Amino acid sequence: MEQFAGQKSASQLLYPPIDPFDQRMLEVSGGHRIYVEQCGNPDGIPVVVVHGGPGGGCSPAMRRYFDPAAYRIVLFDQRGCGRSRPHASVVANTTWDLVADMEAIRETLGIGRWIVFGGSWGATLSLLYAQTHPARAAYLVLRGVFLMTRAELEWFYGGGAGLFWPDVWERFVSVIPADERGDLIAAYHHRLFSGDLIVETRFARAWAAWENALASFQTDGATGESPADYARAFARLENHYFINGGFLDSEDQIIARMVRIAETPGTIVQGRYDMICPPASAWRLAAAWPKGELKLVGQAGHALSEPGISAELVDVTNRLKRQKRALGL
Repeated sequence: MEQFAGQKSASQLLYPPIDPFDQRMLEVSGGHRIYVEQCGNPDGIPVVVVHGGPGGGCSPAMRRYFDPAAYRIVLFDQRGCGRSRPHASVVANTTWDLVADMEAIRETLGIGRWIVFGGSWGATLSLLYAQTHPARAAYLVLRGVFLMTRAELEWFYGGGAGLFWPDVWERFVSVIPADERGDLIAAYHHRLFSGDLIVETRFARAWAAWENALASFQTDGATGESPADYARAFARLENHYFINGGFLDSEDQIIARMVRIAETPGTIVQGRYDMICPPASAWRLAAAWPKGELKLVGQAGHALSEPGISAELVDVTNRLKRQKRALGL
């Protein structure tokens, strides 16, 4: 889960544009090639930016949360989306493939330890990566926490959020026959993987529009039509991960394994009025994380570009610049 609202972020006001100093396609397992870029200072504090979705892809706006003089910023498109290939493919595309890809990126770039910066699904993947490779994650910066639980999926695809946005919810469910609306993830799955490109694109746009409409605190529920290629990758990958429970071993795997990163410090930035990933998950995570700091942002929703969210994230990355030695970076 990850969307951008249209407003200018606080970080866009602080730093000039950043040109990548390295862009490459990295061959990984299962026939996938993933897009990786580096920008900022080649000798700076390494930070990996983990985008949401799954299927959202990285964007230039994600570079803007870091002082380019101080940070070596690594961005990548996860399997099947953005500039990675094959596009919109769910073959050999699981959470554990993505965790392995992150480690392959780190090793390829010769980075010992790095800050892991992720939001929404990117927060999910950041936590799972850190729990798998705790020695490699020096600090976690998480936004809009999503723990991949059935309760969270039921909230967003089972009518919870629809109670606040009945008009937008009606648009989302109206394309599905009434007798299939008891499981909208499954109903959309049949259509997103129908093999008919026109059908897949139509339902992908409907899937993306529901999430786009609720991303910003300032939204009025209106949303434009997403580009076909983007929508198809975004919807297919999200649906693939959600119908498979994120490929986790248990419902509460992330919380149950927080002991693995009990000594890893981090900050959670959470919008108080996040309709996509409600604050209850961030609260649960903070309670299970001895060195995790929770910042609840009033008058903010889910989007990375919310002014209050952006300001907090920039404040965190600026503070971490001064803690380079303490973090062992």
